[in-house]
Amino acid sequence: MCILITGAGKGIGKAIAIEFAKKLQPNRETKLFLTSRTESDLISVKKICESYGAEVDYLVSDLSTTNAAKATFNIAINRFQQINCLVNNAGVGRFKSLFELTEDDYNFTMDTNLKATFFLTQLVFQSMQSAKNGHIFFITSIAAEKPFEQSALYCMSKFGQKGFVEVLRLYAQKCNVRITNVMPGAVFTPMWGEEGIRNEQRMMMPEDIAEPIVQAYYLPTRTSIEEIVLRPIAGDL
Repeated sequence: MCILITGAGKGIGKAIAIEFAKKLQPNRETKLFLTSRTESDLISVKKICESYGAEVDYLVSDLSTTNAAKATFNIAINRFQQINCLVNNAGVGRFKSLFELTEDDYNFTMDTNLKATFFLTQLVFQSMQSAKNGHIFFITSIAAEKPFEQSALYCMSKFGQKGFVEVLRLYAQKCNVRITNVMPGAVFTPMWGEEGIRNEQRMMMPEDIAEPIVQAYYLPTRTSIEEIVLRPIAGDL
């Protein structure tokens, strides 16, 4: 069995992996399976997680293609036989005026945030459906509900993710699979670039997001937290 975390090399994904590692120590039959585009990041996170006693494997993968999503799923099943938790964390964004966004920006954003999320989840959910057990998390954003002027494509992709979550939940309710939509506000991660550095004191930290996710996973399986909304105490940026 494994917990599959995408985009686990940095930011929120890294924090989620470490938080799971802290809780997995007495439960060694479940392993962490981490994916990211950058191997050096994965090696670093793996070492931290192993220091807590967790068993960790990783895969360098760019999930923005359908073939990569299929390959990731197949490798996970071959190595671990069962995926009991999927954390759809991998996400990207390009933040510009509406009139500056290009087709390349569109493809870059949608291929990761929508296409990769959809096809990997489709495969994982089918396996969970057969097992009648599992938990899928989507790290969307408050941008799945609230528009931001410089985030046309990012908001579009996150609104789309939220729509998929709500449809998937209709299927999941019939087979004992839990679906949780996690909508963070501003979190201090590399995605924010210089603006994040300027506003660090106002922002949440990745570990603030990770802890309630792991807590939701370890609730009794009869109970599902459907949404987790987290915002900086000072409000949105």
